[in-house]
Amino acid sequence: MESWIRVLMFAACLFPVLVECRVRHYKFNVVMKNSSRLCSTKPIVTVNGRFPGPTLTAREGDTVLVKVVNHVKYNVSIHWHGIRQLRTGWADGPAYITQCPIQPGQNYIYNFTITGQRGTLLWHAHILWLRATVHGAIVILPKRGVPYPFPKPDKEAVVILAEYWKADTELVINQAQKSGLAPNVSDAHTINGKPGPVPNCSAQDAFKLDVEAGKSYMLRIINAALNEELFFKIAGHKLTVVEVDATYVKPFKTDTIVIAPGQTINVLVTADKSSGKYLMAASPFMDSPIAVDNVTATATLHYSGTLSSSATTLTNPPPQNATSISDNFTNSLRSLNSKKFPAKVPLTVDHALLITVGLGINPCPSCKAGNGSRVVASMNNVTFIMPTTALLQAHYFNIKGVFTTDFPSNPPFAFNYTSTTPPKNLGTTSGTKLYRLPYNSTVQLVLQDTGIIAPENHPIHLHGFNFFAVGRGLGNFNPKKDPKKFNLVDPVERNTIGVPSGGWTAIRFRADNPGVWFMHCHLEVHTTWGLKMAFLVDNGKGPNESVLPPPSDLPKC
Repeated sequence: MESWIRVLMFAACLFPVLVECRVRHYKFNVVMKNSSRLCSTKPIVTVNGRFPGPTLTAREGDTVLVKVVNHVKYNVSIHWHGIRQLRTGWADGPAYITQCPIQPGQNYIYNFTITGQRGTLLWHAHILWLRATVHGAIVILPKRGVPYPFPKPDKEAVVILAEYWKADTELVINQAQKSGLAPNVSDAHTINGKPGPVPNCSAQDAFKLDVEAGKSYMLRIINAALNEELFFKIAGHKLTVVEVDATYVKPFKTDTIVIAPGQTINVLVTADKSSGKYLMAASPFMDSPIAVDNVTATATLHYSGTLSSSATTLTNPPPQNATSISDNFTNSLRSLNSKKFPAKVPLTVDHALLITVGLGINPCPSCKAGNGSRVVASMNNVTFIMPTTALLQAHYFNIKGVFTTDFPSNPPFAFNYTSTTPPKNLGTTSGTKLYRLPYNSTVQLVLQDTGIIAPENHPIHLHGFNFFAVGRGLGNFNPKKDPKKFNLVDPVERNTIGVPSGGWTAIRFRADNPGVWFMHCHLEVHTTWGLKMAFLVDNGKGPNESVLPPPSDLPKC
């Protein structure tokens, strides 16, 4: 039956005059490709031989079918970051959470419908550290005839910010795991796969965005980096922010945006100069004493008619620890909250959770470099252990012994989370613990950074839902005073949110999507160390509020 449905949908797309094509077909071949244009000639894992990978384009309401064929030696899975996946958790992609990975030589068709979303998102590998090179853009256009809620740009362009590694990223993290210490940082940042001039790199290629004087452009900016938040700016030009994480915001102008791994930001740029070349810069933001790749990636905004040999107007990237610039940007974000695009913030809360996020130290007798200890990460002091059976499968088929539903709703012991003096016990517990939510219940989640080793920014991504960022602050969250200052009118709506260094972020969402949904830090090193958990959302009443049956080609573990 499923194959006949796909044939009929494909046939409909052959006759666009009779019926609008609402099915998008893509084929992703995961293959090795030499990266000779970058700072090394080593082969990297790619989709269709491209870095970044191909852009997936669809319209709101479309059904998307992506056949992923694995031609490499690694297990593979693809996550469609920010797609709600209403009742289609089987297509969400995180390995061992909603599916077993696609094994070498095997394939899987991701099948999902884009419901109530339009804007920019990203797709990326969701296993090991493969998303370093396996990533690309998702462009969701509004339904035909539906305009943007801002002046239509003359042209649009995807701008993907990422990192480049000379070494094999799997070797980097495996060596770190054996040592018990932090992994090496990347060697360069990239803009659309090109670093620009960087030290000790034979390839000096840079991305060039051609523009015409007087025209406007929408840049769909994506941070696909593994481990670093980034600043982005263009010399001599203002950026008008109109959307984040595929949700519209109240437009505002800025010189600099800050974007965490997994986040997307759409900005309008007017080419208001008569000619010239203007530097684009992507540089790291880290306001705590953590090692980062401090190489700035560069590109150019190039006006038509300007000679390539012309001098480039430069811009100075913000200091690496420019917290005030980051805070000003974050505090400027507000939902559009119009009649057509309302901000449906939950005003009552059924489940109020306080979750600490941070690092710890556990024993590791084999970790000689770590003096018998290993750096770990946790949520509410639980270092998440990845299962060997996919959690959604275990839930759907009632397979016992894979997980428990006793993830704590509050820290197991209280201490001064943001003190410079760490608690005496730096250890964590371990387990595959989920938090269970009834269908359609409302959740308030306060994410609290800890300074057990060092305070640090944590971009937290929630699968399966958008949420509203109702509050943030420095220090320890005060449950009596801080909620009085929450923005319940027009808070920004996102799928990935930064927990500030030495502070907290409060979010709210409605659990209206049944299934098992991952939540984790989008700094890949922290995810590897265990800074992750999952929500189990029960079915509601009837089939329309229940998880759909798994597809017949679902990979097996």
